[in-house]
Amino acid sequence: MITLPTVHIMLVDDHPLVRDGLRARLESIAHFEIVAEASNADDALRHAAHSVIDLILMDINLSGMNGIELTARVHALHPAIAVLMLSMHDKAEYVTQAIQAGASGYVLKDAPAIDIITAIDTVIAGGIYYSEGIRSQLSSATTSTSLLTPRENEVLQFIATGKSNKHIARSLDLSVRTVETHRLNIKRKLGIEGQADLIRFALERTPMKV
Repeated sequence: MITLPTVHIMLVDDHPLVRDGLRARLESIAHFEIVAEASNADDALRHAAHSVIDLILMDINLSGMNGIELTARVHALHPAIAVLMLSMHDKAEYVTQAIQAGASGYVLKDAPAIDIITAIDTVIAGGIYYSEGIRSQLSSATTSTSLLTPRENEVLQFIATGKSNKHIARSLDLSVRTVETHRLNIKRKLGIEGQADLIRFALERTPMKV
């Protein structure tokens, strides 16, 4: 029997009943451990700085700083902590803003428990996860490319012209390793597996500006 590494989770939601329900749901999974809870950005940032946290389940509707803004702050201060949005909002604009802020997935609050569990495991493994209802909204080219940061879109434009990592790095004044990281993040965000598929996507979806 394979024993999975423990995932240390923080719940960020301003409704105690929601947090209680999530805790009960997730603590039934052997390799999940709820190590912190927060109802606002200040508490969440305090826990992030002083607790061992692998992943944050983040709501959008928080008093003061909202969950998307908080995600950006966590991503900047603690890049090793993954953020998974858990929200009632299913509009593509929220998803786009959350991913651009650094979230690694977006799950709807009314999703089945197995959806949330799968999302956590996927994100911890380095992937990006969207609820079924969200995936259907992210199928358009405009929405897909809007998930990328401005820098990632720049790299994508170079990829469309077949430029090498060294050429892209030189043109954008980046290290080759940084360009490789951007390529990986682009593939993860867009659900693209192989290099050929990435080039095909770049050719089909980006304007030829380079």
